[in-house]
Amino acid sequence: MTENYTALYEEHKKLGASFTDFGGWQMPLKYSSELAEHHAVRKSAGLFDLSHMGEVWVTGPDAAAFLDYALVGKISAMAIGKAKYSLICNEDGGIIDDLITYRRPAGAGNTDKFLVVPNAGNAKVVAAALAERAEGFQVTVQDASAEISLIAVQGPKAQEILLRLVPAAQHELVTGLKYYAAVEVPLMFGGTSQELLLARTGYTGEDGFEIFVSNGDAAALWQALVTIAEDGELTPAGLASRDSLRLEAGMPLYGNELSLEGDPFAAGLGPIVALSKEGDFVGKTALAAKKEAGAGSTTGRKLVGLKGLGRRAGRGHYPVLKDGNVVGEVTSGQPSPSLGYPVAMAYVDVEFTEPGTALDIDLRGKAEPFEVVALPFYKRQK
Repeated sequence: MTENYTALYEEHKKLGASFTDFGGWQMPLKYSSELAEHHAVRKSAGLFDLSHMGEVWVTGPDAAAFLDYALVGKISAMAIGKAKYSLICNEDGGIIDDLITYRRPAGAGNTDKFLVVPNAGNAKVVAAALAERAEGFQVTVQDASAEISLIAVQGPKAQEILLRLVPAAQHELVTGLKYYAAVEVPLMFGGTSQELLLARTGYTGEDGFEIFVSNGDAAALWQALVTIAEDGELTPAGLASRDSLRLEAGMPLYGNELSLEGDPFAAGLGPIVALSKEGDFVGKTALAAKKEAGAGSTTGRKLVGLKGLGRRAGRGHYPVLKDGNVVGEVTSGQPSPSLGYPVAMAYVDVEFTEPGTALDIDLRGKAEPFEVVALPFYKRQK
């Protein structure tokens, strides 16, 4: 597989990062201790490089109607400035990717404008699928992934830190920004002020922001954020802590909880499938049939949270047992740094998915006790 490097690779090297391949990208796994990075995000703030994610612009007079057809959600119902979590599925209802779509102010000629952000390993596949589905629509699909970097500041002090780069007269743009919304904000760094797209989104379960910046300016923005933070206030964080944070927050990871073989109803994402929206969309017939058949409710398996009653953690692909019989499989699992006990997400036969149900995870031949709990495992204090 070809190795890709983000525009921040040299910054990570300077900080002594350990690297790992993720979706074909060389990404920082951790800088020192993944536990310290995890706790920093929960208690103060963490700084993440998310530049491996994709960015696809969808513009044109039919952009809203096109995305209603291409994705499972009702994208046309979004207000300008808002963001929406959705899925792109194939004709069989299999999940190609989960993604976030941002509706931006109309462009020249009053044409609709959206930014679609797919996952790293799926960026090219999603861009190609969107381009293929665009036939017959007055729409332009532009894959800008190679030109855009994405930097996230996540944690209870994220807003306080970010405001130090924003002129006082524009502070309300940040403080008034709602969750799952985005706005252009002037940020002062590298000796200049730049209007950048700032989104109040994240993958950690904490308050936080994601900043879209050109590759050429990414290092200057990263350095500015590090510089304006006080000692111990903002900790660079890698993929290891990002994974433990998103697991505690009950957020799915493509390739673990979501896949082409799975379906939205089993994954607990039925509410985002807009079967009632007007017109057809890719996968609608198959998804309607799955829902009618009771997928994730009366038949098959359903994604649940599992809380460990002992000290040992389950890991991906470990069998889930009921009275010694296999009734499911772990998709993600590890000890929870915030909660102090093991947590896991798993697909389990629907009859064993009620919270409080006692189950075991087969830890290499030894049954370890767990119980079904509601997701997420962790909720931040607001």
